[in-house]
Amino acid sequence: MRFTFCPLFSGSSGNALFIGAGDTRILIDAGMTGKAIEGALRQIDVLPETLNGIAVTHEHSDHVKGVGILSRKYHLPIYANERTWNAMARTVGEIAPGNRRIIEDDEDFYIGDLALLPFSIPHDAADPVGYRVFYGGRSAATATDMGYMKKSVVKTLAGTDVLLLESNHDPDLLMLNPHYSLYLKQRILGNHGHLSNLASAEGLLSLLETGVREVMLGHLSGENNTPELALATHTERLSREGVRVGEDIHIGLAWRDRVSRKFEIE
Repeated sequence: MRFTFCPLFSGSSGNALFIGAGDTRILIDAGMTGKAIEGALRQIDVLPETLNGIAVTHEHSDHVKGVGILSRKYHLPIYANERTWNAMARTVGEIAPGNRRIIEDDEDFYIGDLALLPFSIPHDAADPVGYRVFYGGRSAATATDMGYMKKSVVKTLAGTDVLLLESNHDPDLLMLNPHYSLYLKQRILGNHGHLSNLASAEGLLSLLETGVREVMLGHLSGENNTPELALATHTERLSREGVRVGEDIHIGLAWRDRVSRKFEIE
């Protein structure tokens, strides 16, 4: 029972996560061009025409840019809650009526062999969600684009086998960034913005208690963070609690502009 999990892209320039198990292959979000996503899929030996659907977290363009073109080209069903459908209508364009699937927050649904649980997250979008995906007693999840780590999110993610977790920015780098307006900085730092490295590490401490042992840090800002800083912040914070990174928990990185590590969960 092989369960495959691979971030294709993760960052403010675009997001797409591949999950496959049994005879089912899906994307969570498609926020790059169709061509870029097709190329990334082929790098992990997945033909785009074998996809069974796309589950959407929220309507921001870095999550839905390629949704419409992929759906029309490969006749793919698109899964999103109603408020997200309404908010992304212009961006994704026309979707065949039979491929417009409406889901409900906190109610699981199936795409082929995979069971998906969408859960509410705090972000400045119409009705944003993360997803936990189940297959054969194992699970994987994505939790990015969150202003803070809600207790309900920790509860939903408890015991996940592999998790893509946001580690968006370093607050000091953000505040010193001359290219960002004060409004944008406040939005990112707010309760409906993005998780900082330290906030991500604090959330990870809570998840560690539930049995989470394999994490990829994602949605890193290209201007307000570095991979080295994100890893160092997590390692330092967890070490203060006696957690041995690399032994008690494994932390990797999901890259903004290229395919990341492919997990094969047995």
